[in-house]
Formats: sequence, structure tokens, C-alpha cells
Amino acid sequence: MIASSFLLLLLSSLTPVTGQQAAIHGRWDLTVVDGADSYPMWLEVRPGLPVGGRVQPQGGHALPIGKTATLDGNRLSFIMPDEPPAKAARVTVEADGDVLTGTLAYPGGRTARVTGKRAPSLVRARSPDWLAPVDLLKDGLDGWRLRNPREKNSWSIANGELVNTPPGVDLVSKRSFTDFKLHIEVNVPPGGNSGIYLRGRHEVQVQDDYGKAPGNRLMGGIYGQVQPMSLPARPAGEWQTFDITFIGRRVTVELNGVTIIASQEIPGITGGALDSDEGAPGPIMLQGDHTGVRYRNIRITPAK
Repeated sequence: MIASSFLLLLLSSLTPVTGQQAAIHGRWDLTVVDGADSYPMWLEVRPGLPVGGRVQPQGGHALPIGKTATLDGNRLSFIMPDEPPAKAARVTVEADGDVLTGTLAYPGGRTARVTGKRAPSLVRARSPDWLAPVDLLKDGLDGWRLRNPREKNSWSIANGELVNTPPGVDLVSKRSFTDFKLHIEVNVPPGGNSGIYLRGRHEVQVQDDYGKAPGNRLMGGIYGQVQPMSLPARPAGEWQTFDITFIGRRVTVELNGVTIIASQEIPGITGGALDSDEGAPGPIMLQGDHTGVRYRNIRITPAK
């Protein structure tokens, strides 16, 4: 009996910490400072053996942290998945309560600093009360700014439409919002690619995907994060309508009158996000750095 108890104690002491609940488990909103540049990143670490989770690099979509991940206490290390535009690097981060710090170590010895905080739950205690709708095109381009003011403006207003002529740059509303309902109409050219960023952090994909099966990186998906149930996209060149309700982390997306995402949780930011501060209000951002696109009838109904 004593020997059996001793054996159980010994086996327990040898159990890898990766199989236990650790402080680093959960979702993290990160910021990377790389020289004069800084950009958002997101990390999800799941309990279990082997170590599981995903990382959202600066661009692209969330990727599994893979078989290279190791966990020592609350210190996680893994190699950034080799999928463009992710940059090859050794990621090493450590959690201390609700704060996370670490580094990205690139081949050749260059390093970048990582800081972060635990992602907020954003659970709402009740349904929102709504304010009056706001026409985001009422004042033309005066209500918008360029994501990068050093870039050439590719956006114009013509016949009540917001037109992007590539090469382009992302367009950001000057007003920020927390919870809201958004109505927006889009006309995508053949092979076109754009996106509607909710709070500047979560991209609803806009793309020429007529006739395809649904996917989380296709029309109406929350890019790399939430998969639509169906894809009622129209052919390129036709006007299409989005009605999007975003409350906390819960998003409902209607495309051309069909609900394709029904109150689903968005786990974290998507590639191209302005920042990773998920608990803060944020703007509407329209992606303009891919192809030409036209938008019209952009109306947002904020929550009180």
C-alpha cells in the first residue's frame, strides 16, 4: 500500500506541465515592437498534450502553433508556422498573471519584443439599446482617413459610391464604435478582393467567390476565424448586401438577405488588424490594398 502510494506520487511529479492548466493557457492580445515598427498579433494556447493553440501573425490568417511548441511552466516557445506572409521566427513568451512578455528571434540574430495582455471575454450582461443610424458616407471622404497617410489616396466618391482605384490603401472611419449594426453594400470586380474590418480588428472577407462552397477565408467569413454556414454570393460586378450585427465577441452576418453566421464568437483579431486592443472601441476599416472595389449605402447603428 505504501509502495503503491509512493509510485503514484512519483508518477504525478513526472507529469509534464503541458498536460495541466497553466496561467499561459487562454487567449492573448499581443503587440510586437520590431525596431521602429510595431504591429498587433494574437495567440491562443490550449491545455493538453501536445501543446495546442494558434497564432495570428501580422498578416494572413491564424495558424496552428504546431509540433515545435514546448511549455515549461508558463513559458511557451514555438517556431512561427512557415506560411507566407508569416515571418520565420522563434517565438518565446511567458505569462505572469494577466500579462505576457517575450521575444521573436529571427534567423541571423535580430529580435523583436512581444508584450500582451489576456484577451477580454466581452460578454454582455444584456441586449443593447440602439441609437439612430449614422450614414458614414454623408460627408463624403471627410469622415474617413487613410490608414497610412504617407500613401497615395486611392479612394473617391462618384455617384454616391465609394470607389477604390488600385494601387490602394486601407480606408478608416474617423468615428469609433463598440457594439453596432452595420449595413453596407459592395460591388466586387472579377477576381476582386477587399474586406470590412469590424472595430478595425476583425475582417469580414469581401471577395469574388460566386459559386464556391463556404470557407472562413472566402466571402462573408471572419477571415481565418469563423466559417459561414453557406455562401450566397452573387457574380462579380453585381451589388451585394451585408447586414452585420456585432455585440461583444458575437457576430451575425447576413449576405444578400441570408444569415450565414448566426451569433458566433470571434476568438481574436484577424490579419491586417489596426491593433489588438479588443476591449476598446474601434473604427470601420475598408481594405483597399488588394484590388479595386466599390461600396455604397454604408450605415451604422451604434449601441448606447
